[in-house]
Amino acid sequence: MGEWAAGVAAVVNDISLPRVRQYAEGVEVVGRAGMPRQAGSVSRGSASYGRIFLCAGPGLLALVLGLWGLTREHSMWRDEAATWQAAHRSLAGTVHMVSQVDVVHGVYYAVMHEVFALFGDSLVALRLPSVLATAGACALTALIGARLSGRWVGMAAGLALAVVPAVQEYAQEGRSYALVLAFVALATWLLVGALGRPSALRWAGYAGVVLVAALLNWFSLLALVAHAVTVAYVRPGRARGIGWALAAAGAVTGALPLILASGAQADQVAWIKPLGWSTVLGVVITVAVAVLCARMARARLPQSARDSALPARVSLAAVALPLCAVPQIGLAVVLLVKPLYITRYVLFAYVGFALLVGVLLATIIGRVRAHPRVLLPATAVLAVLALLPIELRLRTAESRVDDVLTAAAIVGHVRHGADGVLYIPAARRDTALVSPHAFAGLRDLALAQGPVESGTLKGVEAGPGAIEQAVLDARGIVLVTDAGPLHADSARDRAKLRALDEHFVRRSMSVARGRQVSVYERVR
Repeated sequence: MGEWAAGVAAVVNDISLPRVRQYAEGVEVVGRAGMPRQAGSVSRGSASYGRIFLCAGPGLLALVLGLWGLTREHSMWRDEAATWQAAHRSLAGTVHMVSQVDVVHGVYYAVMHEVFALFGDSLVALRLPSVLATAGACALTALIGARLSGRWVGMAAGLALAVVPAVQEYAQEGRSYALVLAFVALATWLLVGALGRPSALRWAGYAGVVLVAALLNWFSLLALVAHAVTVAYVRPGRARGIGWALAAAGAVTGALPLILASGAQADQVAWIKPLGWSTVLGVVITVAVAVLCARMARARLPQSARDSALPARVSLAAVALPLCAVPQIGLAVVLLVKPLYITRYVLFAYVGFALLVGVLLATIIGRVRAHPRVLLPATAVLAVLALLPIELRLRTAESRVDDVLTAAAIVGHVRHGADGVLYIPAARRDTALVSPHAFAGLRDLALAQGPVESGTLKGVEAGPGAIEQAVLDARGIVLVTDAGPLHADSARDRAKLRALDEHFVRRSMSVARGRQVSVYERVR
């Protein structure tokens, strides 16, 4: 922090537009005594200001894209509803819950509990941490690229990461994936630094960041595997190799209890389907483009003289290509045992991809002999405009599976005369848990124990017989389900439908944004 403060102070005392350009471009800087200083010998404050300038563009672009349409037409989908519920529980309540369900997200839920406690609960508070994390990831990607292949490669890489549609999508979700992205980017930056100037403190910092990423979602340890490939290729020497191995072992050891606990809750991901051809094709194209970019000279050449402390074989390709390819291919290989491939689980692989795209963009700009300070922002704007149809859709409620807020609003409008409510499946109870005011006065006919008391996300329902009896005692019932054909996959759900079919008639049905709300009236 002292170094950054010194940089800010230097800029405040001596700033002008030409000087800003000199700092940013690394050209000669005139010292206070009037003698020119080479770029490699600029003051510590000047170097710090140069880093700020380098990070500003990618970070600002990611921030603007993240804040644009942040509320998504005032919608919240089922995964975010889980975050909303967990963040409203006490920390003790969260611990009770993750002992039975969602342990892999326990640390993130605790973080969001504190966010809500400090800033209140709102869609902005729910998603703003992801926006800020994405902006940080783009800034860190720019720093990594600059360290390994020059400032313009770094800036191009940071801008490329900001405009990736998947990154924009999860930058606006109240889930942990954008935070994992940021911590993996930070871990990669720390790895490059530790390979250059190893110390116990640097390796400890690297281990700590890897551990935090793993506690947010332990699939991030696939990035550690990618780093292992980098270290193996670089062959940094015995001392550096041992330092990395100890740091990696410490991070894995710290995450091991979470990994083992989540294994007992593996049924939570039973819904994941085997890879489809579209996903396979997407992975193949992404990795193929990364490989082609890695073959470019600027990706394969070792670091510049300014970073001579780095081992000679350290290059951008050696760092970025494994980070792009290993997590995606590794998670796909896991399919041989269990389907687990979801893009958001390996979102951090886009850091490696963006670094290599940065090389491509910088190479093209060099060939056309245009100034990067003009062409890079123009290219980012063109990319945003080219992806505008996708970006507009990502910021609508229809971009996600469903919307619990719209379903709750419908219940508030159509519930007249009803005194009970049912959910099929039980997980659709999240509609009421996020918007309890819309369900005030409606008795949950199937619920035996609430979510907080039971330490679950959807509560514990009574047996089929008790549910049928409760349904018969109601005059009118609101039924909340998914849109489309109604599936009753459990004995409890079949009991609900049987009682409704035999003793009630459907008075109305409303379908919107992935959920269906029906109102049933008792047959006289």
